[in-house]
Amino acid sequence: MNLWQHLWQRALAEQPVPAASTVAILGLVALALVIAVWPATRMGVTIAHEGGHALVAVLTGRRLTGIRLHSDTSGLTLSRGRPHGPGMVATLASGYPAPGLLGFGAAWLLAAGHAVAMLWLLTLALALMLLMIRNFYGLLVMVVALLGVGAASWYLAPLHQSWLAYLVTWTLLLSAPRPVFELATRGGRTSDSAQLARTTGIPTPVWTFLFGVLTVACLVGGVAVLAPGVLGR
Repeated sequence: MNLWQHLWQRALAEQPVPAASTVAILGLVALALVIAVWPATRMGVTIAHEGGHALVAVLTGRRLTGIRLHSDTSGLTLSRGRPHGPGMVATLASGYPAPGLLGFGAAWLLAAGHAVAMLWLLTLALALMLLMIRNFYGLLVMVVALLGVGAASWYLAPLHQSWLAYLVTWTLLLSAPRPVFELATRGGRTSDSAQLARTTGIPTPVWTFLFGVLTVACLVGGVAVLAPGVLGR
């Protein structure tokens, strides 16, 4: 068996689903991370947020020129293309829903027993983002995240890989609404909602409300996907 066949089989292999009590505990740990160490957790959310901008920019035909991550846990994704139109609107609108959507997709993979596939996809996404980082702090953050997730997905025992995958998924789902709440309370002329308002004419609060609905819907949907494994044992 060659290396590629081995990697493919390992990626598609099913991992043991943790016990219901373990899944619940991992959810509580993720909630504690969101509440107690929010600055650190928020950086993970920012990575997903900027990754959402970057992915949609590329998919809509815009030229992605760089991603920056800052020590205050903010981020910036730069792309070139038409300053108006569907591509620009989709790119601006993709950031805040991205963490929740990523968590929702990850929940489906975990429900199917594909914890390693989820971690490897995350590692691939981090590697692709790393190529577009344009500041030193962002480079440092992405290298640490990439090495951490990559090493864990390769060296941990299958059960522990599942634990990590569930913890990451819970954290994404639970943390996604919080930046939207911060956006609603603080606002700002350079926020995604404000830029969307100037681009589309739809008021800023409407965009913020839609972001909130999407992130909460992803949280509820993610819990619903994971709940049978939690409540059924």
